[in-house]
Amino acid sequence: MKRIGLLSDTHSTLSTRVLKFFEPVDEIWHAGDIGNAEIADQLSSLKLLRAVYGNIDDHVVRRMFPVDQRFFCEEVDVLMTHIGGYPGKYEQRVRMILENKPPKLFISGHSHILKVIYDPKYHLLHINPGASGNRGIHQVCTAVRFVIDRKEIKDLEVLEFERSAFQE
Repeated sequence: MKRIGLLSDTHSTLSTRVLKFFEPVDEIWHAGDIGNAEIADQLSSLKLLRAVYGNIDDHVVRRMFPVDQRFFCEEVDVLMTHIGGYPGKYEQRVRMILENKPPKLFISGHSHILKVIYDPKYHLLHINPGASGNRGIHQVCTAVRFVIDRKEIKDLEVLEFERSAFQE
């Protein structure tokens, strides 16, 4: 069993609320727009960090992480990217991957909108954790944590707080 903390779109800022929310997790996954290497280093000093780079990430972060991560967590096939869309509106590049070999869990960021949607076409769960940082169009900061137990994805919890209450 693995407890996962998932965030996206930190844009060079990290709230103590998110760090506290992630205290009980085993791994942290970041779905892009990290912002800078210092945020990645801070997260990786806490737990195992799996991440992808996003469209605002500079050359340093792009050297640290790939555009896509495909891996197994327990017995769950996971695909993570930053700009991926969501069920019914996948980016073309992602749709081609899904048509050829869909994962069981598809994670993306970019929209700053929290979404958890089951896609019956590809038989996968899509999670976009929204935006955890203090920059962007969102008014509410979000992050999620969940459990992967063998083949099962369960116990999803959402952290949500007003951006005006952001504390670094």
